[in-house]
Amino acid sequence: MNALLILLGLIVGLCGCARDTSLGPDAQVYRVLFVGNSLTYVNDLPGTVAAMALAAGDTIQTQTVAAPNLALIDHVAGQTNAVEVIKSGHWDYVVLQQGPTPLPLYRDTLILATKWLQPYIRDAGARSAQLMVWPSATKRASFDEVRRSSQLAAKAVGGVFLPGGEAWRAAWAAGPRIGLYGPDGFHPSELGTYLTALVVYEGLTGRDVETLSPRITVAGKRLQIPTATVRLLQRVAHETVVRFREE
Repeated sequence: MNALLILLGLIVGLCGCARDTSLGPDAQVYRVLFVGNSLTYVNDLPGTVAAMALAAGDTIQTQTVAAPNLALIDHVAGQTNAVEVIKSGHWDYVVLQQGPTPLPLYRDTLILATKWLQPYIRDAGARSAQLMVWPSATKRASFDEVRRSSQLAAKAVGGVFLPGGEAWRAAWAAGPRIGLYGPDGFHPSELGTYLTALVVYEGLTGRDVETLSPRITVAGKRLQIPTATVRLLQRVAHETVVRFREE
């Protein structure tokens, strides 16, 4: 029970990464709150986005409210202190992440929860960003419905749609053997988190991730990945973000 309470109250620390002003006068500082579940905190998606930004000359200060198996409505209902955290800071974006959500009933509650949080997000000076994730490896036929749920939730509040799951599909179309799932066939591998982080970074900042270094870090660990694979992931992330932004 104590462990569960700790997880339900989890606030993964503020990442106050220092900006390297030597990398150019156009460097930006963003404050981003992530609200989600284990698909966010496995491999530390927020920290991976922050490290990616720092390497590119931006600063993304992140804070996270996440716990296992939570839908967005659970955060609204008080199973975490997400509402208080939204209200406590001046954010640029609040990234909302739910599980795959292909079914209409759960889609409706996702949209309802997103609308319920919107006044708090707006009052914090932020914009809502809805992160599309992915179905489990055994349910890959539901990708279209997963996307639809996230798109509709973003549209309901005029928020940003972050097509993480669609970037996974694009990566498989270009390289079918790229391992984006972790061992359980649902949570992301380190490469899956990296690809999702690319989508989040470009989706929030507008930076073309194809210009990033091929040296990558996930959850504070440098990965030894072939440059060709990294460049493929950067390309599909950029193309996916641009495609859905234009839509």
